Amino acid sequence: MKGAAVVVGAGDATGAAVARRFAAGGYVACPVRRRAEALEPLRAEIEAAGGACRPFGADARNEGAMADLFETVEREVGPVEICVFNIGANARFPFLELEERKFRKIWEMAAYAGYLVCRQAALRMAPRGRGTIILTGASASVKGYAHGAAFASAKFALRGMAQSMARELGPTGIHVAHVVIDGAIDTAFIREMFPERYALKDQGGLLSPEDIAETYWMLHNQPRTAWTHEMDLRPAIESF
Repeated sequence: MKGAAVVVGAGDATGAAVARRFAAGGYVACPVRRRAEALEPLRAEIEAAGGACRPFGADARNEGAMADLFETVEREVGPVEICVFNIGANARFPFLELEERKFRKIWEMAAYAGYLVCRQAALRMAPRGRGTIILTGASASVKGYAHGAAFASAKFALRGMAQSMARELGPTGIHVAHVVIDGAIDTAFIREMFPERYALKDQGGLLSPEDIAETYWMLHNQPRTAWTHEMDLRPAIESF
């Protein structure tokens, strides 16, 4: 095995696809969700395909939990070669109804947790002089929408942190990439809540989690003489 690929926010779509792709590439997939038992189907799927998977349950908003997570991976699995921060938190509220607790929770999930995860990864990668950290962005990373003040402010913050990380950590050998996911992803949530959008799937109107994962794999394998820091992904028919 080549080492560990930690995917924090390994939901049933993009996160799971990223874990599968890196497992197929010879890494031990270490998907992370708040409840480890929710990852059992993914673990079974990866192992059935011949890959290795070590799921973890942890709250990415807790600094101690993130330190323990990375220490355990390094001790029991192998060096963390890839870290993907993929927590979403895309909740929308009219600004006049945006109570402090809602704003704080969205910020903690989409921005503060990103800091905790990326710092723990970088602390272990820097002494080795190698590693890839990928942060999943959104349309709201670059454009605030009505009812999206909390989510956009958090995603703007995550993007700004990624830019600073890339400038500081790149010379140490750590590749930091921020990927703006600008469109609807093929998920059960989109199918159930936005059927008119899901109807565009046959026209290639939804982002495929597997294709997103393939892009993350490409980013990890870029030569350091030509690293990408930021890119945006969207279906061909998506307006932008």
